[in-house]
Amino acid sequence: MALERLDKLLASTGRWSRKEVKDLVRQGRVLVNGRPVLRSEEKWEPTETELMVDGQRVDCAPFVYLMLHKPAGLLSATEDRDQRTVLDLLPGHLRRRGLFPVGRLDKDTEGLLLLTDDGPLGHALLSPKRHVDKVYLARVDGVVDQSDVEALARGMVLGDGLHCLPAGLEPLEDGRVCLVTLREGKYHQVKRMMAARGKPVTYLKRLSMGPLRLDAALAPGEWRPLTREEVLSLSRFG
Repeated sequence: MALERLDKLLASTGRWSRKEVKDLVRQGRVLVNGRPVLRSEEKWEPTETELMVDGQRVDCAPFVYLMLHKPAGLLSATEDRDQRTVLDLLPGHLRRRGLFPVGRLDKDTEGLLLLTDDGPLGHALLSPKRHVDKVYLARVDGVVDQSDVEALARGMVLGDGLHCLPAGLEPLEDGRVCLVTLREGKYHQVKRMMAARGKPVTYLKRLSMGPLRLDAALAPGEWRPLTREEVLSLSRFG
């Protein structure tokens, strides 16, 4: 990877402006590989350099990848004039990175949402050609039976003419809860398919997308960076 100016590297995190980085360097608050930096114009290799500011390690990776447990009530959008979005859950320096949700969950839907500024990966994960599996936990008004399983497995044509690819349906417990596996992401798809079967969805939560699974330790509204292994598992789609 090419060398990058220190002030550009630190400013790219969204935490500081280039002017603020210069002030930090002048005050001796920036260490590179354990040693104070003399000039903010110095160039370093981002992936092989340990940067610290005020004793705290700073990640200057070119892209950010976050797993969010989306709560109900927020929009899967980057901004909205009237309503809160998932980005409102993040600190300011991450909001300034230009992160976006990969795909969307309805306002009342909970669960796994990937936030990143890696445009090519986001595009690849959403590409219809990729058929990335997405698994949802649904609670329905009614009881899911074998006829529903077979209907989704065949692929459905909804009342408005929308063609849905074959999908997985696994009843759980007493049949009022089920797992739905989609290989596409059409508007309100799980809700529309189950409504067409006469069993409207009353609760919906996304559990996984491709190899990425929602961390059970994350409460609704909480987030964490992806692990290195998780990022690598997604990279095959890029």
